[in-house]
Amino acid sequence: MNHVNPIDLPVFLISVLLLLGLVASKLGGRLGIPGLVLFLGIGMLAGSEGPGGIDFENYPLTQAVGILTLAFILYSGGLETDWRYTRPVLRDGLLLATLGVVLTTGLVAVVAHALLALPWLTSILLGAVVSSTDASAVFSVLKERALGLKGRIRPMLEFESGVNDPMAVFLVIGLTSLIAHPGTPWTGVVPLFLKQMVLGGVIGLGMGRLAVRVFNRINLPSDGLYTVLSVALVGLVYASTALVGGSGFLAVYIAGVVLGNSAFVHRRSLRQWHEGLTYLLEIGMFLLLGLLVFPSKVVQLAVPSLLISLFLMFVARPVAVFVSLSLARVPTAHKGMVAWVGLRGAVPIILATFPLLEHVPGADTIFNVAFFIMLTSLLIQGTTLPVVARWLGVDEAKAARQNTQRLQFTPTGAGKNDLVEVVVPPDSRVVGQRIVSLDFPPEALILLIHRNGEYIVPSGSTVLEAGDELQMLGSPSFLDRVRARIRPAADSAT
Repeated sequence: MNHVNPIDLPVFLISVLLLLGLVASKLGGRLGIPGLVLFLGIGMLAGSEGPGGIDFENYPLTQAVGILTLAFILYSGGLETDWRYTRPVLRDGLLLATLGVVLTTGLVAVVAHALLALPWLTSILLGAVVSSTDASAVFSVLKERALGLKGRIRPMLEFESGVNDPMAVFLVIGLTSLIAHPGTPWTGVVPLFLKQMVLGGVIGLGMGRLAVRVFNRINLPSDGLYTVLSVALVGLVYASTALVGGSGFLAVYIAGVVLGNSAFVHRRSLRQWHEGLTYLLEIGMFLLLGLLVFPSKVVQLAVPSLLISLFLMFVARPVAVFVSLSLARVPTAHKGMVAWVGLRGAVPIILATFPLLEHVPGADTIFNVAFFIMLTSLLIQGTTLPVVARWLGVDEAKAARQNTQRLQFTPTGAGKNDLVEVVVPPDSRVVGQRIVSLDFPPEALILLIHRNGEYIVPSGSTVLEAGDELQMLGSPSFLDRVRARIRPAADSAT
């Protein structure tokens, strides 16, 4: 008689669902449907009201998994953020992430109050739940559709989606507290907001800079341990910030941006590893959301939910974008594209669990409406992005957005040499100089240069440019000498 461990069946089911999710992702790319939608569909089919019949209604677990997933998605998004392209859109992105979220919240609240007859404060809470664009949806769909966008549209969208989640989280938690504890003065929310944003920014920046030094100096015995170090960093940054009252989400995103724009050991391999981890967490999260939802309850609110969703897509989001960017020198077509890429993903569902766990009146309605809005946003906006981009004339030519496949190198030997990536800063003294004239130690070899999506096999006459990613092989001591020489002149002087 075979003994079956209680964990065997859950492991089997999770593995099957993940494999189905991968197949769905491949199928979604061919059909033009975002893979996230298919992940949701598989979860719903496996749920209590689907053929799978899995009975799942664990909101605390969903919230915990969602928070963890969002933290890693924001961190991974930060690693991929190129500050050279993000810096020019910093002000516009911050306006979209703050003023845009507030405007969206207010506009949706008016329509929700009229269609659902919810109390005003509950209607505002619903507006806050669906107010922010979703980082996982934006990063995933843009990458999945290989959509090239002109100008600064893409960095603005990615920066906004990374920064506006903390704003939405703050609004939802604050409004939930006001409803659950009616005597709480709303004026106390303002200093709380400032505290969360300031602490999140300062701790994220400080921890990111500290992490760069740790990565470059810790000299771990195995390459695989650097991924463990990176995971520990995400947890440490998020949790330490949250424990002192700051925004953990903002902190992990900023720490990721600092790391992603610095030179540190195993930079590219860690980026690729976090990209895979992000996909895994996204698939798991959307499968979990599919299991959690009861389609029969969502269908009961289908008509008002559809009207609210359409209002959000065609009125609230565009108004928020055009008002927030009214003083910005951004072409109208570019603003229109930013408005249309207002994708809602897992974040609204995660935020909807906060009022559910606090037993706020109307929390079930908020959850089901948020789920419907997420589904329609991915289906309508996610599938029409290429069409709208062409219609607005902001789509880049296909040839201009083809990416060169990045190469993976695994050094061999007894561990005496490291293979590292060193990025040439824009204000480095080596910019514009030939390699032969730099007098680098001969024990530190430049194997490849990654520049503008292409790989260059260097020679002594190769001229270094700002932003070059040098793949170098050598002992740690000689590589440290190269880093010191490549650092900006101001840093070297200190």
